[in-house]
Amino acid sequence: MNPAPVGIFDSGVGGLSVLHHIRSALPQESLLYCADSRHAPYGSKTPEAIRERSRKLTQFLLAQGAKAIVVACNTATAAAAASLRAQFDVPVVAMEPAVKPAAAATRSGVIGVLATVGTLQSAQFAALLENYGQGVCVVTQACHGLVECVERGELETASTRALLESYVTPLLAEGADTLVLGCTHYPFVRGLIQEIAGPGVTLVDTGAAVARQLARRLQESGLSAGPGASGEHFWTSGELVQAREIMPRLWGGPVRVDALPAGAQ
Repeated sequence: MNPAPVGIFDSGVGGLSVLHHIRSALPQESLLYCADSRHAPYGSKTPEAIRERSRKLTQFLLAQGAKAIVVACNTATAAAAASLRAQFDVPVVAMEPAVKPAAAATRSGVIGVLATVGTLQSAQFAALLENYGQGVCVVTQACHGLVECVERGELETASTRALLESYVTPLLAEGADTLVLGCTHYPFVRGLIQEIAGPGVTLVDTGAAVARQLARRLQESGLSAGPGASGEHFWTSGELVQAREIMPRLWGGPVRVDALPAGAQ
């Protein structure tokens, strides 16, 4: 039994969608979360810049006593997960777009992937298509500006709906009956996406799979927490006032939110 916390980071507040699954699967664990909102979105940054941010955030979380790291960001996974595993001697659990389950779910044989440019252009995504995209047609859509909408808390506005319609409609026109939410920010606008796509379209993300993988890794490493009190502590590299308004809203309750120290900014 190990009561130390689990550290999670994302380019911003989107990784809270993964954190919900982790809390549900692992109610006994203490959770530390870093939202790197000052540097969001990662999708437009170079792999080198993303690796540097990922390294700094991991070092910060380890300094807070984290026993494992979750990279709750598809773009950071593609750019930095391998280097984090090489640098740090703790379990590192990461994301990948849900191409495999989408391929199993589709009836039309056409899958649409909504993601950032960084994810869609990554070698990791190309490998996913090679391994799991055989026999299906995969159409992709880079969703410029959508991460920023979620970061601002604009989850149900007319402008966010219009942006989503411009991204979802072309995928439906190609015959997609399954849509992959390939960024952890996107589940927070899942309701709008489903309304636009219609009830016959299946939406898939990987938050629950990440939580299951984390549970396995903690158990295998003898790091699972025993029964007892658990809690959450959030940090942001962005505007603290904005974070203290948006993060409890996305989390669904009050939570402690602090500014990342200068060394992690």
